[in-house]
Amino acid sequence: MSILVWVGIALLGAVCWGVLALSRGEEISAVWLVAAALGTYAIAYRFYSRFIVTRVLRPDDTRATPAERLEDGVDYQPTDRRVLLGHHFAAIAGAGPLVGPVLAVQMGYLPGTIWIVFGVIFAGAVQDMVVLFLSMRRDGKSLGQMARDEIGKVGGAAALIAVFMIMIILLAVLALVVVNALAHSPWGTFSVAMTIPIALFMGFYLHVIRPGRVLETSLIGVVLLLLAIVGGGWIQNSSLADTFTLDPTTLVFCLVAYGFIASVLPVWMLLAPRDYLSTFMKIGTIALLAVGVLVAAPVLRAEPVTEFASAGDGPVFAGSLFPFLFITIACGALSGFHSLVSSGTTPKLIEKESQVRMIGYGAMLMESFVAVMALIAASVLDPGLYYAMNAPAGVLGPTVESASQAVANLGFTISPAELAAAAKAVEESTLVARTGGAPTLAVGMSQIFSDVIGGEGMKAFWYHFAIMFEALFILTTVDAGTRVGRFMLQDMLGNVWKPLGRVHWKPGIWIASAVVVAGWGYFLYAGATDPLGGINQLFPLFGIANQLLAAVALTVATTVLIKSGRFRWAWVTGVPLAFTVAVTFTASWQKVFSDDPRVGFFAQRDRYADAIDAEKVLPPAKGMDDMHTIVTNSTVDGVLIVLFVVLVTTVIVNAALVCVRTLRSPTPPPTTETPYVASRLDVPVVEPVGARE
Repeated sequence: MSILVWVGIALLGAVCWGVLALSRGEEISAVWLVAAALGTYAIAYRFYSRFIVTRVLRPDDTRATPAERLEDGVDYQPTDRRVLLGHHFAAIAGAGPLVGPVLAVQMGYLPGTIWIVFGVIFAGAVQDMVVLFLSMRRDGKSLGQMARDEIGKVGGAAALIAVFMIMIILLAVLALVVVNALAHSPWGTFSVAMTIPIALFMGFYLHVIRPGRVLETSLIGVVLLLLAIVGGGWIQNSSLADTFTLDPTTLVFCLVAYGFIASVLPVWMLLAPRDYLSTFMKIGTIALLAVGVLVAAPVLRAEPVTEFASAGDGPVFAGSLFPFLFITIACGALSGFHSLVSSGTTPKLIEKESQVRMIGYGAMLMESFVAVMALIAASVLDPGLYYAMNAPAGVLGPTVESASQAVANLGFTISPAELAAAAKAVEESTLVARTGGAPTLAVGMSQIFSDVIGGEGMKAFWYHFAIMFEALFILTTVDAGTRVGRFMLQDMLGNVWKPLGRVHWKPGIWIASAVVVAGWGYFLYAGATDPLGGINQLFPLFGIANQLLAAVALTVATTVLIKSGRFRWAWVTGVPLAFTVAVTFTASWQKVFSDDPRVGFFAQRDRYADAIDAEKVLPPAKGMDDMHTIVTNSTVDGVLIVLFVVLVTTVIVNAALVCVRTLRSPTPPPTTETPYVASRLDVPVVEPVGARE
């Protein structure tokens, strides 16, 4: 019966993929895409993830994890696998799976779907699970510190510097998306703010009042969360709206303060329960969206593959399908940021080694499905509206008439009246040039939801609900990322002065947390006050930096597999490493050396410098000061790309030398794993896998 079931799932998935790949010139329902993704995920989790666990990792549930051996009630705490799955998913699922697929629809729905589904199976979920397992076997050490221990001082130092710099950029970008989503939105601000006291209550309820009552705590938390969401809608239309209507600068200081507090408080008190609570909102909304797709069966309006995929001159972002599709869609397929969480909070909380499969691989599949649903939400929109929202203001012009004409020049049709009606339906003044992906996702979600519940009259409600959902979705990566950054900085500074590396030393915790929030907080503040400054200056580096970080993570994982005598299985991480290096290095080369100013940073610098000499102002600049700022930003971005590539190359070369020495040595190198300690923790085992070596 089991064989028949899995054969049936495989055949259903194959049929769905066939329909998506072969259909041309006819309407395709989004249901085919959902079914293809879910069937493929099921097969991957059942077979490929189990193969990696049993053959490559070989977890041992008789072995005590760091959460058990080093339990301190602050960072190390054995955590119920359901709560930990929620925390891990909430921590890794940020802006990427929501925004990247929306932007990539410019190249058609088919390339993005293939990369999201198969990228996560063979690269993203593998990275997350393997790094989680390796960190867990090393007392929860950070990725940078594992690189130093496994690759050596030179490669390790390069990894520590690259990882920390990239992490600060990623956190600032994620925080900026939250600020943009919550600015002047009393509904979103109130609902998100209420998750903090609700999470504190859940933490004390589960840890002090009713220990171990996960389902009971979950039910209470979900009810309170729903009340907070409904209350946000009431607040927005009440006299209290002004109290929760915050400007971007105020939100920056609120986020910085929250990030610091979430980093220093015991993990059971705020971070884990809040992420667990947020997961109900995230999964619930995405599940509701999936149900909406199955019920409404919307038609995919986007083309399977567009001409922009090969021409590389799309209005949303420039560059050909290879390598820029794999840069634009990071989270949801493969994300270096995830390796920081997998070597940060999660390995310090996991109860049993066998749980790495459900938490590491399973959570990443969940995020991938989020990316698929985001892609569907953008693909069901009229292409004219999609490009009117995502093309830059310099292309579209200031009015619906100019935007309509610009979209027509791209080969699509939407009238000024239709653009005005679309904005009015979601109670926005305009949807023209609402770039970044988040507004497009909200419009797409509102269209699917309103087709099922409420009709056209509910579009505005669902739109603002989606905006609030996006902010809540992304905020959980900021708080968890700050704590991960603190771990990383403590590991790094511990190489210089031992006390700073002690995770139990409170001054070290406070100092490292303050440095991390000050780092991303500075770039965030500058970005919130200057459209061309701060993190806005570094935003173009987000995709490439994130994938370069994945290259570091996969390099460390491959090196450890070889050093631990698993050379025959090194391809599991080695193959995605080779692909990631090819993608990121090609993209970096083009960003540095391309003579197209829409692609190359230095070509863009030269274009604006020449315009300054000719006393011309080019968009998006509004004056000569902006022109000089853009020249500076392009130069800085180009130099940083070169620096990151040099650092990552140093890591890879040193890792290759270590692997060659290991294979040539007649004796295996000394292990960096912590010694075996028998576990005394009695928890239900999901499935018996592995055995003590």
